[in-house]
Amino acid sequence: MQQQYFLIYKPFGMLSQFSGEEMNLSHLNYSFPKDVYPVGRLDKDSEGLLILTNDNLLQHRMTDPKYQHERTYFVQVEGIPDNKVIQQLQNGVTITLPNKKKYQTLPAKATLIEIPQLPPRNPPIRERKSIPDSWLSITLIEGKNRQIRKMTAQIGYPTLRLIRVQIENLIIKDLNPGEVIEFTKNDIYSKLKL
Repeated sequence: MQQQYFLIYKPFGMLSQFSGEEMNLSHLNYSFPKDVYPVGRLDKDSEGLLILTNDNLLQHRMTDPKYQHERTYFVQVEGIPDNKVIQQLQNGVTITLPNKKKYQTLPAKATLIEIPQLPPRNPPIRERKSIPDSWLSITLIEGKNRQIRKMTAQIGYPTLRLIRVQIENLIIKDLNPGEVIEFTKNDIYSKLKL
């Protein structure tokens, strides 16, 4: 079996899977091999960097929580958090998991950033003139279900737009939603520090 590696910019509204009635990876303008699957997931409302491969070792190393690896997201939130609020994200906050258990997130890197240069979202974010918004860069070493959305909601700044822009040294760069790049094993292992 030839191992293959693809990097895609998953668009907003697309499921991180190849089957189903809703818009999914099979709707991309690309012919993927039948044995390639996403590494982890981005929920339907999130955008950005998604790896697809048929390399089971890479799948395991990137999804097993014991191999903590950095994932960076640009997060548009409602409101403008101050340093005290950002410190809460950095220290970790308590969120509720799908099984209703409380979970204390691991410390994260979080900073307020300028508006990043990103492709427009389709459909665009609904803007509210009375409530300002701002952008954060958040880097996690874990990936609980809808974790960033739950973290920003917990501190009182709901997420409006969420884009994964980096996994270790693998960066989304100039990709547009729906675009695909193929990588060699050496390149992707090097960028993912495997």
